[in-house]
Formats: sequence, C-alpha cells, structure tokens
Amino acid sequence: MAVVAAISCRLPHGTSSDCFSLFHSLPVRIPRGRASTRQPCRRRPAASVRFVLREVEWEEEESNGGRVSMADALIKEEVEVKGKEELRIASDHRMAERKVRKEAGRRTYLIAAVMSSLAITSMAVAAVYYRFTWQMEGGEVPATEMLATFALSVGAAVGMELWARWAHRALWHASLWHMHESHHRPRDGPFELNDVFAIVNAVPAIALAAYGFFNPGLLPGLCFGAGLGITLFGMAYMFVHDGLVHRRFPVGPVASIPYFRRVAAAHQIHHMNKFEGVPYGLFLGPEELDEVGGLEELEKEIAMRNKLYSSSN
Repeated sequence: MAVVAAISCRLPHGTSSDCFSLFHSLPVRIPRGRASTRQPCRRRPAASVRFVLREVEWEEEESNGGRVSMADALIKEEVEVKGKEELRIASDHRMAERKVRKEAGRRTYLIAAVMSSLAITSMAVAAVYYRFTWQMEGGEVPATEMLATFALSVGAAVGMELWARWAHRALWHASLWHMHESHHRPRDGPFELNDVFAIVNAVPAIALAAYGFFNPGLLPGLCFGAGLGITLFGMAYMFVHDGLVHRRFPVGPVASIPYFRRVAAAHQIHHMNKFEGVPYGLFLGPEELDEVGGLEELEKEIAMRNKLYSSSN
C-alpha cells in the first residue's frame, strides 16, 4: 500500500500550458500479528497534497518609450546598488588620498617653518650682537642708538599689525583678491598663492636690517630696528595665523596661551564673514570685533575651540 502525493500547478494565462505532477510512492508498514489473518484489511484513502501556484501578474512600467518587466527593474536596481557601492569606494579612496596629501603638506610646511624660523632667529641675534659689539669697540656705549633700535623694533611690529589690517581690507579683499582668494578656499598642497604676501613683506625687512647692520649712526640704527620689528611680526604671524588658526603645522605650547586662542577665534570669525569680514587684523582682532559688537560671537567661538582643544588632548 502507498500514499500518493500529487503536485499540480496552474500557470498564468498566455504562458506555456505544460504542467507537471510528481508522484512518489511512500511505503506504509502494516503491523503483523494475530490480526494478520485472512480477514480483509481496511483500505486507507490515498492522501493527496496539491500545491497551486497563483497567477502572478507582471508589473510593468514605462521606460524610454518601452515596456520594462519586473525582472528588468530588479536588474536595474541591482546595477544601481552596485553603482552606489562603487561610488562609495571611490569616495573613500579620494578621501584617503586627500588625507595623505594634507599630512604631506603639513610636514613640508612644518619643515619650511622650522628652518626659516631658526635661520631668521639666528641671523637676527647674530646681527644685533655684532652690530652693538662693533659700536662699542672704542669703549663708548651708544645708549641713544641702542634705545632707538629697541623702540623702533617694537614700533615696527605694532605698525605691521596696523598695516596688515589696512592692506587686508583695502588691497587683499579688493584689487588683490585674485591672489588672496586662495587663502579662503580649501588648500591642496603645502603652499598657496597667498603666501606671496609674506615674501613681499620680507623684502623691506631684509633691506632695512642690512642697511642698519653695515652702517653706523642713529638713522641706520633706526632702520635696523625697523627691520627687526618687521621680522619679529612675520614670525609671530606665521606661528599664530598659519599654525594655530589654520593648522598648517603643529605649534606646540603656543596653542595653550589664552590670548593667542582668543586671537585665533577672532580670525576664524573673519573667515565666517559674519561681520562683513571684520576683523581684518590679527593680533588686535578681538578689539576690532568689540567695535562692531561681535564679542558675544567671539566668546562662543572661543568656547567651541577650547572644547575641541580639550577633546583632542
């Protein structure tokens, strides 16, 4: 005796009319014993299992003037998923390359900053030492000339801040914007076109210091002091502006000085353009913001930068 399972299917209208059935005999064990006499055994009804496939209506959509079946839509979706995955991988690859370039740029600028700082500092110290040593060879100390040199060094540094504020507003954001614009865009590499202004400011500093070094007298002493002041301002500007504000190279303990953090926050507001570009100066930037009522915004920026600085440490 066997139990018969039958599977039949009904295909959608318009498709092939082939239908299949599967018959598989399943053996049934009949107990044997006393009851296995000549008595007729009761026949068990055959169990029939039938599976009917419902008719599937194919979903179709208009595409490029034609009809696209559901299968084609699934293929299209799979292609889109693969395309998105490829775009994600390409984006991650570009980000990794950009990070590598950024790190290489920071190292390059750091080397340039350290070498130039050491060279300029050593040259300035040696120039001051030898200049006053030569002047005191006769046993007379030129106190007036030395005082004038020191005073004009400080005055030139302060004057450079005022000059930078005026030039930043009247020149760099006006007729020279085609050069300064590189500073307000994402940088790709260690240098930018805006760095040319640092070279331009170095020319008068070198000329004044050289004239004052090789010539004695009060006027050469004043010129020597002016050259030193411009040089000191340029070095401070590089560490605070390029290093602390724009993170072109690490500045170490400079980042922990509260006043420099305040200066950095003020300059960051300049790049946000919230007060029509104010502040245009660097070291006196907080005072400029005070004049236009931007102290509240400055305090918010300082608090955010302090939080980032604490979390990074």
